[in-house]
Amino acid sequence: MTIMDVLQQSGSVGTMAKELGIGENVAEAGTAALLPAVLGGFKKAAQSRPGGLDGLVGLLGQLGGAALFDSVVDPQPTPVEKGNGVLDQIFGSKIVSRTVAAGAEQQTGINSELLKKMLPVVAMMVAGYLAKQDEENDNGRGLGGLIGGLLGGGNNGSSRDDLGSLLDLHSDGNPLDDIIGMAGKLIR
Repeated sequence: MTIMDVLQQSGSVGTMAKELGIGENVAEAGTAALLPAVLGGFKKAAQSRPGGLDGLVGLLGQLGGAALFDSVVDPQPTPVEKGNGVLDQIFGSKIVSRTVAAGAEQQTGINSELLKKMLPVVAMMVAGYLAKQDEENDNGRGLGGLIGGLLGGGNNGSSRDDLGSLLDLHSDGNPLDDIIGMAGKLIR
């Protein structure tokens, strides 16, 4: 099951569509285009934090943990400032968020202003879902395997170290070019 399947089945994409006043198909296309960058941001955060993916698990808890996901599907308005906090941690700069939205606009034709509104909500969905799954994870796959599985990767998820090469397809140390390319593949 891909992360898009999870988000669609949970109703979180539909909830976001209603809050933003857009069609669910637009929300799905935008989410699919933004997901690789958000997951890439989590990869970057894991690499830069002491403890790697274990440090990322701690970060997810500090940002709100599983409650982030619940905040999106809750009937109350989504507290977008929490999503912006997630983006600050995984992207480190509003410039990266703007670049991600611009790249997704090129891939989908969806206005980048709308994609910028979607981005913090998508970040909350992913962060909350990852935290929830890590809390419930009893099969020994670890967070790296979980993220690999969500991307539809072929790894077995045997360790958290698998995440290191997951998004940097060219091994050039800069996954952003790979992330934008993956966004295009997800929405086709």
